[in-house]
Amino acid sequence: MALPHTGSYYAATAHSYAAFPPLAEPIEADVCIVGGGFTGINTALELAERGLKVVVLEANRIGWGASGRNGGQITGSLSGDVAMAREFRRTLGEAADDYIWNLRWRGHAIIRKRVAKYAIPCDLKDGHVQAATKPAHVAELRTMHAEAVARGMGADISFVEGEALRSLLEVPIYLAGLHNRRNMHVHSLNLVIGEAQAAASLGVRLFEDSEVTRLVPGKRPIVETARGRVSADTVMLAGNAYHRLGRGRMRGVLFPASLGILATAPLDEATARAINPRDVAVYDNRFVLDYHRLTADRRLIFGGGTNYSGRDSADIAAELRPALERTYPRLKGIGIDFQWSGKAGIIANRIPHLGRVAPNIFYAEGYSGHGIATSHIVAEIMAQAMTGTMGEFDVFDAVRRLRLPMGAALAHQALALGMWYFQLREKLR
Repeated sequence: MALPHTGSYYAATAHSYAAFPPLAEPIEADVCIVGGGFTGINTALELAERGLKVVVLEANRIGWGASGRNGGQITGSLSGDVAMAREFRRTLGEAADDYIWNLRWRGHAIIRKRVAKYAIPCDLKDGHVQAATKPAHVAELRTMHAEAVARGMGADISFVEGEALRSLLEVPIYLAGLHNRRNMHVHSLNLVIGEAQAAASLGVRLFEDSEVTRLVPGKRPIVETARGRVSADTVMLAGNAYHRLGRGRMRGVLFPASLGILATAPLDEATARAINPRDVAVYDNRFVLDYHRLTADRRLIFGGGTNYSGRDSADIAAELRPALERTYPRLKGIGIDFQWSGKAGIIANRIPHLGRVAPNIFYAEGYSGHGIATSHIVAEIMAQAMTGTMGEFDVFDAVRRLRLPMGAALAHQALALGMWYFQLREKLR
């Protein structure tokens, strides 16, 4: 039985659409994709635009997982960029740094083009601030700004402090920020629903309430559900933190982390304008960061405090309210209308995990909290690989991975301990 969307602001304000049926018969496809989130839907869309016959199987509803529960921020941040540079230099040599820089902004262009091409209503807005809460972080922002200017982004990004920062945000705990006009924010569930409808318009067959029960490898793998099956030339696993199928190379690499988010009661126009007059999305540059933005109906979405234990928080609003009110003193006592959690796929070195469990069974997962832009990039790379252009896929596939061979409970404890160490080190800076 398919699970409904979580009780999030996104689910409450999502555009209605005719539900896709469960798979109830044997069918054939060029590619069968397991997972109806950003990665699966956009890979299907990329493949359909190339003329392939594609099937997507989703256990619940389109965007049910992290794709429909996240903070809605589309930024050039790449989790694990230091490790990425080290690993990519092994295959790309001196070209690695330029490749990574361009990777940062590639998802933005894909999303802008897709929203425009298919007229997707998803409250897409420009503008973002990355904020510093301590002097060491201010120095990091200055370095990031200098690199952006050196790479030709001077018109898109500004280092702000003092009055310039206060003109963007009424947040007393911020010392400085990077105002990035290329970054965006979005109603993420409406985006993935719109992309699914675009894929369907190109002939992609989408099935909800179609949990995969068995994957049979072979020359033409078979993907089975309770009431049907798909025989395909190629299969792609795109379940991310909710994935339950892969073995072998997928084992011990990805660990789900629970993210808590809330949405306030609607703010009056004067209050919204006072706290965030330029309607920018925001996150700080701590290791475990807070992130927030205004919605189209002037609610504040606020998230933070990633939980690496593998368990959801008992009371998200109670846990996040102190940080919200410290960030926005004007909102002390504000009502909370929605609170929800979702699972992000965390990779130890924070580099997205792309590979194959068999020559014709691909997988893509692990965006470590930066999934909207990254998933769109990965979808393009996966579609290229499944149509014979392996170059970029091979770069990610060659990354050396840390695997935790222990059971899930011990693995979560190890991950939580590692995150605690990095947070402690940051506090001592």
